[in-house]
Amino acid sequence: QVQLVESGGGLVQAGGSLRLSCAASGRTFSTFAMGWFRQAPGKERQFVAAITGSGDSTFYAESVKGRFTISRDNAKNTIYLQMNSLKPEDTAVYYCARRYWGGTYFHPDEYDSWGQGTQVTVSS
Repeated sequence: QVQLVESGGGLVQAGGSLRLSCAASGRTFSTFAMGWFRQAPGKERQFVAAITGSGDSTFYAESVKGRFTISRDNAKNTIYLQMNSLKPEDTAVYYCARRYWGGTYFHPDEYDSWGQGTQVTVSS
């Protein structure tokens, strides 16, 4: 497994922006795809976005397409989630995760390591 540490969450008004970061330990970071998930109170963990190890391909949930952008810097062992045009329904704890098993990229079971999460709150 790998250690993942998220940062960048906070309180923002609707329509605003935030940039989340996730720093990973280890020397094999570029080998693995990475993802962002979120979980609101009383709801299941939900896929947000994923990026392949090289960064050549990205995947997004329909609810965030056109508003969120996932990226990575393999030299810094870090992935990012740029969130624009935020809505109150984006309020959740956001987690980054390392994808270890194959599949669609969308399911949490494909990921073996998770960060502690960072709270994003969007006020209306």
